[in-house]
Amino acid sequence: MSKKIITKLAPAKPTIAYDTYWKFAYERQNIFYRRQTSTEEPFTDDSILKEYKFTNVYRVCDRVSQYLVSNVIYNSENKYSPKDIFLRIMLFKLFNKIDTWILLEEKFGDISTTSFNVSKYRAFLDNEMNKGRTLYSNAYMMASGSKEFDVTRKHHAHLMLLEKMLKDKLMDKISSCTRMSDAYTLLLGYPLIGRFLAYQYITDLNYSELTNFSETEFTVPGPGARDGIRKCFSNLGGLTETEVIKMMCDRQDYEFERLGLDFKKIGSRPLQYIDIQNIFCEVDKYSRVAHPEISGLSGRVRIKQKFKCNNTPIEYFFPPKWKINLER
Repeated sequence: MSKKIITKLAPAKPTIAYDTYWKFAYERQNIFYRRQTSTEEPFTDDSILKEYKFTNVYRVCDRVSQYLVSNVIYNSENKYSPKDIFLRIMLFKLFNKIDTWILLEEKFGDISTTSFNVSKYRAFLDNEMNKGRTLYSNAYMMASGSKEFDVTRKHHAHLMLLEKMLKDKLMDKISSCTRMSDAYTLLLGYPLIGRFLAYQYITDLNYSELTNFSETEFTVPGPGARDGIRKCFSNLGGLTETEVIKMMCDRQDYEFERLGLDFKKIGSRPLQYIDIQNIFCEVDKYSRVAHPEISGLSGRVRIKQKFKCNNTPIEYFFPPKWKINLER
């Protein structure tokens, strides 16, 4: 039996940016596939997508997430215990920077619970920071932890936070959860981890075999997604932002068909809640140029990052449990 789709958005009231949401997702995904077969620009006729940087429609397809999946979780050795995998994911994501991970591997070798040592990692990263190295990605705003852990440098606090998680056997607690929301709540109970980061982290952990949560059970809209929702709807009609994300996920096939867009999925995998909210964040940025008359919550009017093609190839790899095949 086919799934019934509600074709009326009422009482929520969409703006012109609502259709832009689906058109953006369609064309950004086309760019993803075009770049699999060519390195020659332009990859699109869309002037905004040509000029500015936008993340992939599927979160897992971005370069940092691909590195996490391919090198941190499912590397060729495949010799790590569940506790090792938990450590590796959380350590990588606390910095969220490929260069920092490589730096640590070059210094300490294989990263595992056996080799992890807070004082040694801290001293090494202190030295690198003193040389002027940037340790963190600018993708997420990370709390410094100076008060919570009585330290003066952010990475000291984050290494101590990870050590606390290991001592608390957080991996065992998360693995025993049957719902993503319960695991999210466990992460949220730790210092320095707010609602947005807790949701990002549980999504990353769920790429591994440590958990197998449904990705359409639970979501937490971040600040960028909330801005995008405000631009796509002049009135939510009593719906919460979380309910809007769920509604968009349910409607995706209907909306692409309505607009005559042949959206190219990765394999047969539809957009998940994490992807839907990610697109809202990107449409917030896109609308600053496409629909400058529509204001969001933040009041930002410019897109800061320009598109610069990175031709370093990515051999796309997805969690085996997804059974993804990129061939089309």
